[in-house]
Amino acid sequence: MNRVQHSALSVGAVILFFLLWLVVGAEQWIDPLLLPPLSDIALTAGELVQEGYRQVPLWQHIAASMARALSAFAVAIVIGVPLGLLMGLCGPMAALLNPFIQFLRPLPKIALIPLAVVWLGIGESSKFFLIFIATFLSVVVGAGAAVERIGRARIRVAQTLGASRRQVFFRVVLPDTLPELFTVVRLSIGIGWTSLIAAEMVAATSGLGWMVINASSYLRTDIVMLGILLLGGIGYLLDLLVVGLQRMLVPWAGRE
Repeated sequence: MNRVQHSALSVGAVILFFLLWLVVGAEQWIDPLLLPPLSDIALTAGELVQEGYRQVPLWQHIAASMARALSAFAVAIVIGVPLGLLMGLCGPMAALLNPFIQFLRPLPKIALIPLAVVWLGIGESSKFFLIFIATFLSVVVGAGAAVERIGRARIRVAQTLGASRRQVFFRVVLPDTLPELFTVVRLSIGIGWTSLIAAEMVAATSGLGWMVINASSYLRTDIVMLGILLLGGIGYLLDLLVVGLQRMLVPWAGRE
C-alpha cells in the first residue's frame, strides 16, 4: 500500500466514524449525557469560541496548554537526547544514572503532584515540571537504547581507521541513531501530552485539561467531549509535525 492509498483509507475511516456518530446522535441510541450528539458538540464549540469557558476564550485555553506542553517538550528533548546518547556510549554513566531513571519512569506522574506543589508552588513551574519529567525520562531511555543497538563493530572500525571520538559520534553514532531518535521523540511527546491533564490539575484556571476536568464536575459531557477531541487533534498534529521533520532531516529512515 502506497502513501496515497494509506492516507485515503485513513481519511475514509475518520469520515465513517463521524457519520456513525451523527446517526447514533440523531436516533438517540445512546443517552446524550453519556455520548452527546456530534451536532450538540458543534454548537458547544461555537458557543465557546464566541463566549469562552469560565470567562476565558477557547483560544486562550488552547494556547495555555500548548505553551506549557511545547516548552516542556523542548527542554526535555534538548537535555534528554544528549544525556541518553552519553549513557548509551558510556557504561559507567549508565550504571550511575539508570537505577534512578528506571525507578522514576514507571511512576504515575499524578503521584508527583503533591511534591511538585511543595517544591515549586501552584504556578506554572509545577505544571512545567510534571510535563517535563514525563517526557524527559522516556527520551533518555529511548536515546540510550538507540545507541546500544548500533553495531559495535562499526564503531571499532571507525576507531581503527583513526576517527576521533567526535568523528565517531557525528559520522557513525548520530546518523545511525537519528531515525530511532525521531521515533523516541514521537513516543515521548505522546506521553508528555497525556500528562497535560495531570499538570493542569495543579490550581489551573485555564488550559484544555483544566477545562475537561472542570466541565466533568458539572456533567457537561459536551464540553468534555469537545476538549477530548481538541486534545486528540492537537496531539495528532504534533505527531505529524515530528514525522514531517523526520522525512525532511532523515530521508534515509526506513530504506535499505
